[in-house]
Amino acid sequence: MALNRRDFLKVAAAAGAAGAVDTASAFQREPKTMPPNAVGMLYDATQCIGCKACVAACKEANHMPPEHDAGKSEVMWDVPMDLSGKTLNIIKVYQDGNVTQKDREINGYSFVKRHCLHCVDPSCVSACPVSAMTKDPKTGIVEHHKDRCIGCRYCVYACPFAVPKFEYDGPFGQIQKCQFCAHLQAKGQLPACCDVCPTGASLFGLVEDLKKEAQLRLSKKPGESHRFARGKLGGNRPAQDGTIANYQKHLYGDKELGGTQILYLSAVPFEKIGLPTNVPEYGYPAITEGIQHTLYKGMLPPLALLAGLVYLVHRTAGKPDESGETPRKTKVKKEKS
Repeated sequence: MALNRRDFLKVAAAAGAAGAVDTASAFQREPKTMPPNAVGMLYDATQCIGCKACVAACKEANHMPPEHDAGKSEVMWDVPMDLSGKTLNIIKVYQDGNVTQKDREINGYSFVKRHCLHCVDPSCVSACPVSAMTKDPKTGIVEHHKDRCIGCRYCVYACPFAVPKFEYDGPFGQIQKCQFCAHLQAKGQLPACCDVCPTGASLFGLVEDLKKEAQLRLSKKPGESHRFARGKLGGNRPAQDGTIANYQKHLYGDKELGGTQILYLSAVPFEKIGLPTNVPEYGYPAITEGIQHTLYKGMLPPLALLAGLVYLVHRTAGKPDESGETPRKTKVKKEKS
């Protein structure tokens, strides 16, 4: 039976739809796992006082310029509103009603710290075509290498947390994102944001240790006393005495999108403070790479598609006539009335 172009496209579309019906069947590769000695941060929103010392320290440590209103001639105060090509770390605030009580969803407010979450299975690394985004196999830090970057911005579109930003206001724009102060850690120092946090809201340490600390806080009842470590978990800085808040009974980043090395505790629902919650427990690359690896395994499906297209082109072009010439379609000129 002859297969015309319309039928061929129908068959191709049906095959694509059938493959998309069951996403799990395309889940070909296993989720990536966190390195045993991965470093990270526990951000406890209930301990954050919104001082933004971490924002200033991040700019200083990474030599980032201040942001201000372009219409003003003087820079009076650096108050960036969101992550950008000049700001790698930001403190935002959730507010509701009369905003009278901290860490309350109703008529309250809460601070939240936003920067790269250093995913276990990062979408930005998977999407980057030139390996400008990499994940350190020991520390787990997701780094951006400017010397490799081609400015395609695939990482910007791929990140589910909207973290990588492009410098649009410069002649040679670059991607900018939190590198978790890898240059400072290489010298034995703490990430700048954790180093200056006065309350321990941003706490540095091994991810596994931070998870244990988070679970300890979650296991206590609201109002119970707790000694909150500062700077580095297990470090030599004096801890700060405080009380346990009415936490959401979940550690954000433990499972979301395959896990992240930046973990969150909050008394306000996570979606209220801008963290996506309607996400799977595996990274998106586990699906996208699984589909790609399945589709291009052995290059058989692409070759079959190419053969079909060549066949259709041959049929459309027609067969040679008795003179040996291939008939061509001629345009019919419309007569002017």
